[in-house]
Amino acid sequence: MKFLFRSISGPSRTLLRALGRREFCDAAAIKAKRNYANNVSEYNTVLTSLVTKRRPFLLRDVYDDMMLDGVQPTRDTFEALIMGTMRGARLQDAFFFRDEMKAMGLVPEASIYNFLISTCGKCKNSNLAIQILEEMKRYDIKPNGQTYVCLLNACAAAGRLDQVLAIVRDMTAAGAALNKFCYAGLIVAHMNKMPREDDVAAKIIELAEQSKGWSSLESNENIGDAMLGISEEELYNLHTAEFVHRRFFLYRQFTVYHVAFHACADLKNVEAIDTLLEMLKNDGKTPDIFITLQIMRCYLHAGDIDRGVRVFEEYLNEGKPPVIELYVTLVEGAMATYTPRGMQLAQETLVTMNSKNYFLNTKIGSDLLLVAAGEKTGGYTNANFIWDLMQARNIVPSLPAVEAYYNGLKEREIPEDDPRLLNVSRALNNLRARFGIVRTRPQ
Repeated sequence: MKFLFRSISGPSRTLLRALGRREFCDAAAIKAKRNYANNVSEYNTVLTSLVTKRRPFLLRDVYDDMMLDGVQPTRDTFEALIMGTMRGARLQDAFFFRDEMKAMGLVPEASIYNFLISTCGKCKNSNLAIQILEEMKRYDIKPNGQTYVCLLNACAAAGRLDQVLAIVRDMTAAGAALNKFCYAGLIVAHMNKMPREDDVAAKIIELAEQSKGWSSLESNENIGDAMLGISEEELYNLHTAEFVHRRFFLYRQFTVYHVAFHACADLKNVEAIDTLLEMLKNDGKTPDIFITLQIMRCYLHAGDIDRGVRVFEEYLNEGKPPVIELYVTLVEGAMATYTPRGMQLAQETLVTMNSKNYFLNTKIGSDLLLVAAGEKTGGYTNANFIWDLMQARNIVPSLPAVEAYYNGLKEREIPEDDPRLLNVSRALNNLRARFGIVRTRPQ
């Protein structure tokens, strides 16, 4: 016993020293395990990964960790941060990082200002986008061609046709030729202008015809770190941005046609779609997958199910690569009018998709469930089937989709203890709790 006491508290204090060293080593190991980056290069690598994987909600946390660790951000750091906020349409975070950058004595370059303008476009804030251009002029930063195209498309997204036309006049007065993205922005501006003009379809066709002489002089400018996969379509907030990296999905030289076909599909204008299709054939070109989807969408939403199915079958019979978006467009379009034949076609297509191993992911399943849940009459078969397909793969739909599905079930004569209703109610309560939504009792 005395030996043990001396070993602990004696002059050498061997055991205490050992315990102390062990505690220090454990603390160092824990710190090393907790810290995912130790210098600016490693932090930039983390940010690049978050931007590539589209995790913009984590960028602010990483930046706060940099500050706590005393790591000084570089220009590349802020470029990745602002680029990531653009991809996530996080306007407040984007301007926070811009202010932090300026506070550290770093003046943003034109490419970073382009990202800020693009973020304003995603958030439909054209006035703020124009203020950014004015700020560039105050700091003697020369806007490049992409700056004006970003601004044009930002104003187009907000439906400010007057601002878009003013930008076009300034560009042409300066001797700059309009490229395909400018014509795409003009089409988007006409579509988003409210109230929408009666002859908007005719103007879309006219712009598509005018665009055949577009200039490609500005198309090779650098838009940032190419390794992060930022395309011009994404920078200018076009609908084709999510498909641009898909092989064989679209031909990038069809940019104006893509926007025009998408706009006419939104208008459900079959005559305009047929006119654009004839123009495309006269140019010696055939529709790519994206254009085929818009043609199907227009016919189906206009109630012409036969033509929509014919386009779908012709595409498959030509031996072209099948993609899940074709089936999804057919299902969604067939359910759009909630006719008995359309709902039956949608159900058959869902069965075919499942047999071909085309499984629903969170986004596609939620979008289809949201449409199917709008059925007011009938047996609610499609909504139930879509829910079951997602449950079989342990996929939880989005909150709006689950809420719409739950409300549709409640409108039907279903017992309160029905297993399906209880399951949907539980999922809905979990989603509301996750997003902090508190349901108040009706007065």
